[in-house]
Amino acid sequence: MTEVNRKIHVMGINSYKFEDLSFKLQNLFLETENIAVPNLYFEEIKSWSENSLLKKKSFFSSKSNNEIINWLRCQKTDVILISRGDPLWFGIGRILLENFSKDELSFYPSNTCIQLAFSKLKIPWQDTFNVSIHGRDSTKLVEALKARPSSLSIITDSNNKSLEIIKENLSELNLIDFYDFWLCEEIGFDKENIRKLNLKKSLPSDISSLNIVVLTKTKKNYSNDNLPLFGISDHIFKTFDDRPNLFTKREVRVQILADLELPKNGVIWDIGAGCGSIGLEALKLRPDLDLFCFDKRIGSKALILENSKRLSVKPKFIFEEDIINTLNTRNLNSFEKPNRLIIGGCDKKTKLQIIKKMAAGMSIGDIIVIPIIDIQTIKELKEELADKNFKTNLNLIQSYKSLSIAEGIRLEPNNPVFLLKGKK
Repeated sequence: MTEVNRKIHVMGINSYKFEDLSFKLQNLFLETENIAVPNLYFEEIKSWSENSLLKKKSFFSSKSNNEIINWLRCQKTDVILISRGDPLWFGIGRILLENFSKDELSFYPSNTCIQLAFSKLKIPWQDTFNVSIHGRDSTKLVEALKARPSSLSIITDSNNKSLEIIKENLSELNLIDFYDFWLCEEIGFDKENIRKLNLKKSLPSDISSLNIVVLTKTKKNYSNDNLPLFGISDHIFKTFDDRPNLFTKREVRVQILADLELPKNGVIWDIGAGCGSIGLEALKLRPDLDLFCFDKRIGSKALILENSKRLSVKPKFIFEEDIINTLNTRNLNSFEKPNRLIIGGCDKKTKLQIIKKMAAGMSIGDIIVIPIIDIQTIKELKEELADKNFKTNLNLIQSYKSLSIAEGIRLEPNNPVFLLKGKK
């Protein structure tokens, strides 16, 4: 790059009042002739020069990043570029660093709109996921929503129907009831407005183009009265906070429940139960079944108990221990032998040990279902079931979910899962 003897002062603001600037930045503004301002708030900043600021100013109204970059390259003396919040936080700072040397640039950040919004909401934000869909597609937003963080901030874009896209993505991912939706308009400015929207209703018509969205996990009491008979939405189940996607998704769960051919009475074992989504929904469908849940993860028992309350069902036993330890050290004669057995959440060796240990005690018509994501394990598991007189069949469950984007919709695949079923 050609060396230049001028500075580009990138000044972040969070109000349109000149007196809200620090004295240092006020003096910098007074001493600098050439000022670039985004078109969106050009008139407000230009008015600073008209309010007894004596030195003549030359203002440039920028409508795009390309325009501002070209204008800056033409300047031979120091300039100020007005930005909002922190220019290096989802702002123009990254673009400037790609086009000018670090020696040319000086940054003066103010509070970000997100920081101000959380201060107004009186919510800690150190663990918040921050996403921008300003001039970007919603891929990062969808990834963040799937992680189900406790709070999520979204920088929007009034030109690409951002609010409609956020609303649609929440609905498509069954998260409408999972989050409170806070619309924060003109944060830090005179017309600041914060309101919680009900996304089951139409969006308001009087929304400022300067807005951001904050999503906070709702505190809700779940009622069994509102649950469907079959195919319970994923968001109903409480999961591990650090692994929110560690459970069997609805599309796969409904097929497993169908493959189990649930009897009115009998015993079902859910091994690798996680948060209990499969076994508990089975119990909701067939309340007279005896459900045994097994999972070695610390905290799984508390999760299963919580989800039992949400579905208004009651497992007979919940074991928070390694299933191999259970099979090798407990007196299985005191257990009710399963008529239906789900084997998930463990490696191939463990699955094979479970089949060898349990299959002999199962009766004609009893069923084992094994969800599998590793194709290399299928052959041995299938052979082991066949050796124990189970007739087997294998299905690949591959589903796609439609997700709204600025241009319309796209189909996003869920992870493929093989379902190995054995019926004795």
